[in-house]
Amino acid sequence: MEPSIYSYSLCIALPLMLFFGFYFLLAKTPEKAIFKNYLRSRRIMGVALLLLAANYSVHFLFNVRSRNVQSAILLNLSTYFLCYYLFSSALIMLLDRFYTTRKRILVNLALWLAFSGLSGVVMLLFPCGAAQRAALLTLAVCLMAYGIALARRIIVAYRRAVRIFDDTRADDIGAYIKWLSVFTHWAIIFGVGCALLTFLPDKYVYIWILSSVPFYIYLFCCYLNYLLFYEQVARALESEMEPEEEKTCAKPGQAQETPLYHAEIAERIKEWIGACGYVRPGLTLKDLADLLQTNRTYLSAYIKTTYEMSFRDWITGLRIAYAKSLLAQNPRLTIADISERSGFMSPSHFTRLFRENAGCTPVKWRKTAGARPCSGPRTGEMA
Repeated sequence: MEPSIYSYSLCIALPLMLFFGFYFLLAKTPEKAIFKNYLRSRRIMGVALLLLAANYSVHFLFNVRSRNVQSAILLNLSTYFLCYYLFSSALIMLLDRFYTTRKRILVNLALWLAFSGLSGVVMLLFPCGAAQRAALLTLAVCLMAYGIALARRIIVAYRRAVRIFDDTRADDIGAYIKWLSVFTHWAIIFGVGCALLTFLPDKYVYIWILSSVPFYIYLFCCYLNYLLFYEQVARALESEMEPEEEKTCAKPGQAQETPLYHAEIAERIKEWIGACGYVRPGLTLKDLADLLQTNRTYLSAYIKTTYEMSFRDWITGLRIAYAKSLLAQNPRLTIADISERSGFMSPSHFTRLFRENAGCTPVKWRKTAGARPCSGPRTGEMA
């Protein structure tokens, strides 16, 4: 082993882990009830980071790696197992405040104790050599499978949240939680890598330490940035936790789904589109359902059946078409003006969606005066 490289790598990673962990535990959040779940999630993440920092400290202070490689590997595997659960729980709680239950906590702690106990058996009872190495590798494979299973839960929760936002919000709220998906896929690669990197020859083990630095810096920055949008995401999720009876039937006094009502709601939507109601900022499916005097569950199904797209994609198509008319007819309007008048969250958000829809930027499209689209329009674009 090269102690200098190994020691320097620990000196770089350990202070960062301690700072991130204590910051997540102690930093304040806005004094609103809705941030309670965010704070709980961040504290769980802080505990996970401090647990990893404790692992690094043991390696740094006691030089476990050079004394007994097998012990160091087992220490890492046991630490990672518990951290995988803490990481996944913290992230899923941002999207589902009911995820962390007493039963789930006890089950995963029992799995961790069993895994750690089995690790101890391998270290103490298995003879050094091929048998012990094979047992260690088996434990690493089990760890990777556990981590992938937890990561899958995060991805499922993320996709469910995005689907809810797309079906009920005109604004792209899903963009606020995209970091969860990016981080989870990165975590899968990094987590699997950790289980394997710990088996690296001694002279290369510093790679395992240094590879964690950008990973946790990204996590730290994402948590800080997410604080700016958490309230909007949380309120959007809470508003969609509707009673079961509303999901299955119309409210008293509302029309049922019949061919006659189908034609009536189509006429109401046509009038609403003619009045450019879709440019209202922050438009939701509930707002439109209330305006049209219908049930939002039926309205959502109607939009998906009629236009073959989600509520957000449908509204985005209408807004893009409206923005194109403004671009062609009002050359003095800035992109920011058009973005605001069309109901988009920001000029950058408008530009991104416009490019996805038309195949070019609004500025380039304006130069053609709308005479010829840069590419075929997407199905979300309707007049």
